[in-house]
Amino acid sequence: MTEQGPPASALETDPDYRAAVVDLLAVLAYGELTAFERLAADAAMAPSIDDKAALAGMATAEYRHFQVLRDRLAELGVDPQAAMAPFRRAYEDFHEQTAPSDWLEGLVKAYVGDGIGIDFYREISNYVDEDTRALVVSVCDDMGQSAFIVDRVRAAIVEDPRVGGRLALWGRRLVGEALSQAQRVAAERDALSTLLVGGVDRPGTDLAEIGRMLARLTENHARRMSALGLAA
Repeated sequence: MTEQGPPASALETDPDYRAAVVDLLAVLAYGELTAFERLAADAAMAPSIDDKAALAGMATAEYRHFQVLRDRLAELGVDPQAAMAPFRRAYEDFHEQTAPSDWLEGLVKAYVGDGIGIDFYREISNYVDEDTRALVVSVCDDMGQSAFIVDRVRAAIVEDPRVGGRLALWGRRLVGEALSQAQRVAAERDALSTLLVGGVDRPGTDLAEIGRMLARLTENHARRMSALGLAA
């Protein structure tokens, strides 16, 4: 894996790199905005006031992440709305295809489905400048919601073991859809692809490293499923 990305000055001197960073921040920003909307809606299915409050807190954190990314895009001199627009269809398609039918499916989606997408963009952040990488890593931080989700899902499986089989199938469906979405975004946006292949003054990667990256994504997914008490 690349340990050193380009210098921050590349944002001013390399138009291709600048476009790639804008795309990376924009796709994350729109993802955080839709996560906020979804978690706020999922709170309506929560079985208790404490659960509603926990989801509301998670939604609030996602919106704060969105604001940070939006403000950074504005600092770079781009219109945040215009920068996010190309990613709207991909996210809407993903959420339409993975609409949870109940509270537990919503929790698994927040933990597993969103998790692998976040992992993908965190991997890409290894090829950007230090300041941009720090921003990406900070907004990809789950800030403790993992423990809440794991507790609730595991408790539900203890109460009714049959829930585990249904949620395991749901988790496998989510990972397939999330990977397809991430690959679609990368394929449709040439600027993002340049982060992986590199440039004249920027390190890139090779097929072997891409293979290792996919292996890491798969391993992280398996760990999340195991943490929930589900078969990957």
